[in-house]
Amino acid sequence: MTSPGRTEQAAPRPHRHLAEERDTVQHHVAHATAARLRTIREQWGALLAAVETPPASRAWPPTETRAFLHTGADDEGALLVGDRAPLTLRSHPAPANLDALDAALFVEQQVFALADTLAAAVQHAAAEDPRRWTYQDPGAPDARTAAGSRAHGLHWAAAYVEGRVLDEDTAPEHDEAGRLVPAPFSLLPEHLLHEAARVARACEQRVARIVAADAITGSRVLPTPCPSCGGALVVRAAPAEPPTVTCRTGAACGAATGRDALGRRVWEWPACLPLLLTAEQEGGETLRAA
Repeated sequence: MTSPGRTEQAAPRPHRHLAEERDTVQHHVAHATAARLRTIREQWGALLAAVETPPASRAWPPTETRAFLHTGADDEGALLVGDRAPLTLRSHPAPANLDALDAALFVEQQVFALADTLAAAVQHAAAEDPRRWTYQDPGAPDARTAAGSRAHGLHWAAAYVEGRVLDEDTAPEHDEAGRLVPAPFSLLPEHLLHEAARVARACEQRVARIVAADAITGSRVLPTPCPSCGGALVVRAAPAEPPTVTCRTGAACGAATGRDALGRRVWEWPACLPLLLTAEQEGGETLRAA
């Protein structure tokens, strides 16, 4: 019985906690997917360059790492990718790396199709709104108009999908006349968020198989294990940047070195030099793509 002057408090409802847990999971999925989409955009130029570059030798050490292990290496210059037009609008008479071309076409087609799907479900932006995703129009007079927003390339498509995944621009806005108008986009349904996560993960993996295995980034799994925990060591080197070595074990590794933002143990340059020299002395072992 409740005492006079006191109000009986209702017991917490289990479904409320379940809803909070679900929201937390959805938040994590959304931001992880957005991070994958950003990685795809950042590595897209390297993937396009790989289409016109013969597959790199698997010999150790990678090209970029040799530049730091041995002085006098030629500087090949920074990667320049001027043409961002969709691959479907280009001709590829003799690509030097068919695996890279297949990966790039796969990523482009998957992200374009995902943008179409999300736009159909949540887009309400006016036709003149630059944030709007425009569908293909096969009856258009020229190829770029027929391609719709796809004509802007992978970067724009990935950025559009990222905005939908993060539920950007989903609140009512004021137009130029100061009138309140409906939001240009709705909140993304849960099933489409998970579809976007699936596509982004698959695309990131396809990009990594080419870019991380090529001499463009010099990302490799070393043939020697972590001296502390025995886990796999990954060396990463890029043009004009010194190599670093990271232990894949994660926070559980107790190596006497610093950590990266994810809590993994990292040997910066020149602390990583002994690890690289040890790997080089192994000689002749095939390295796995990182």
